[in-house]
Amino acid sequence: MYREIYDRWLSYPSLNDDLKKELELIKDSDDEIKDRFFKELEFGTAGLRGILGAGTNRMNYLTVAKTALSLAHAIKNRGEEACKRGVVIARDMRKFSYEFSIITAKILAENGIKVYLFTGIRPTPILAYSIRYLNTISGVMITASHNPKSYNGFKLYWENGSQILDDIASEIQEISSTIDILDYDFDSLKELGEYENIKFLSEKVITSYFRETLKHTLTDDIDKNIKIVYTPLSGCGNRYVRKILDLRGFKNVFVVEEQENPDGTFSNVKNPNPENIEAFDKAIALAKEKDADIIIATDPDSDRVAVLENGDEIFQITGNVMGFLLGDFLLERMSERNDNLKNSAIVKTIVTGDMIERISDKYNVAVFETLTGFKNICNMANIWDKSCEHEFIFGYEESIGYVFGDHVRDKDAIITTMVIAEMAGYLKKRGKTLKDFKEDIESKYGYFEEYLDSFYFEGIDGIEKMQNIMNSFRESESFYDLPEITSKIDYLHDENNPSNVLKFYFGEDTWFALRPSGTEPKIKIYAYSIGENKEKAVEMIEKIKKAAQEKIN
Repeated sequence: MYREIYDRWLSYPSLNDDLKKELELIKDSDDEIKDRFFKELEFGTAGLRGILGAGTNRMNYLTVAKTALSLAHAIKNRGEEACKRGVVIARDMRKFSYEFSIITAKILAENGIKVYLFTGIRPTPILAYSIRYLNTISGVMITASHNPKSYNGFKLYWENGSQILDDIASEIQEISSTIDILDYDFDSLKELGEYENIKFLSEKVITSYFRETLKHTLTDDIDKNIKIVYTPLSGCGNRYVRKILDLRGFKNVFVVEEQENPDGTFSNVKNPNPENIEAFDKAIALAKEKDADIIIATDPDSDRVAVLENGDEIFQITGNVMGFLLGDFLLERMSERNDNLKNSAIVKTIVTGDMIERISDKYNVAVFETLTGFKNICNMANIWDKSCEHEFIFGYEESIGYVFGDHVRDKDAIITTMVIAEMAGYLKKRGKTLKDFKEDIESKYGYFEEYLDSFYFEGIDGIEKMQNIMNSFRESESFYDLPEITSKIDYLHDENNPSNVLKFYFGEDTWFALRPSGTEPKIKIYAYSIGENKEKAVEMIEKIKKAAQEKIN
């Protein structure tokens, strides 16, 4: 079957020259053809994402056009009002992001749907904010976030400003299954400027975003002279992160020059994922030169943010640790201001550490768990908009994604950078560091230790290997050198939201989970322990690490 699809693509008269040459080069490689055509790209935890290239299992103008056309049909099925509300589209600086955004805009406009199009590159949080600001039915962000340069993606949002849930994703993929994009008449598409229903957005949306973001400042009782080194990792964040820091009065901000300007090839970036400390090589050098207090990196589409603290030794702050630092800082400042916390709530994912629950108990603030992905975190805010049961004040996950308040319904590195700078400045004014703050929290609530890892399995064989690994863990009743399993949760059997996630508990305060990634060909391991002392927590994590690695390998 995959060979037949390959032959159809190769003989497609309108196939552009680059894709045609790519397909001709692999004509004698059945494995390569199979990998590119054995399936179509599917919506994962963060939309459609894949390697650039020719094939149904790749990101290219045909797969993007098919998704855009499916979206158009889904919107038209909702009636004229939905078409009038329209879709807002933004893009990052990656290869083909411009082309993918244009073809998406044209196909939607050709189908009678109003389109709001950002000119130039924009961070993902700006796109998410603009959906609510413009009251559109949907939004599209062309980006592959922190993936390597060979990737691109199609993040799809719905009318509440958060990424689509499984119901909309299933609807669009069902529509997509009825479309043969090789039958589509691309010649019918007009020039961009010829569509009266395409509107180019001004800076008014950006101004509004900054105005709303500044409403979430927590305190001015801070040292604004702290030195901050910042790198946008050659992505979209430079203008926006520097702007919010400037508006808050942080003037000692030093930007890594080689990574300041957008570059979709990441020629000066070792790794575009700031979870990995290799991404900070140039930033660390600049921090040493400037004697900076903290180092901040945002990922290429500026929805995720990571922090290092400079000193005699570099202190890397993980996503979990930053989550409970920010949570404690937020709750303490809100309490000092006598904010009403009665119905406030924090949301984290099922694979994020539990320390925030101990902290929030002090303030009688509820913590809720969701499946992985900010589409699920922010869906709680969407639910509470209607029920008024709780007020969403903070959401985060271990993979360095955070959001405050309700004006953006996705992770937002811009507002998070602002709060991180406030927190660092607050601590410095009191002669403390972020590391000190972590130790203060642990002395109150228990010592936190973690182990996060990823195991990659490329290609068709990789999918089968990951399935076998998950099945092997599902059958496990014990693990060598670990205490008795006190509880095992298999989210695949959840009646309402089944998900391929396994979670093993060894008492109340120690557990590990594993799941296949929704954006990359890998299995992710998450292990956490909170102990009465650091040694005990470390010991438990080392045992889990050894047991998990041995079983996978």
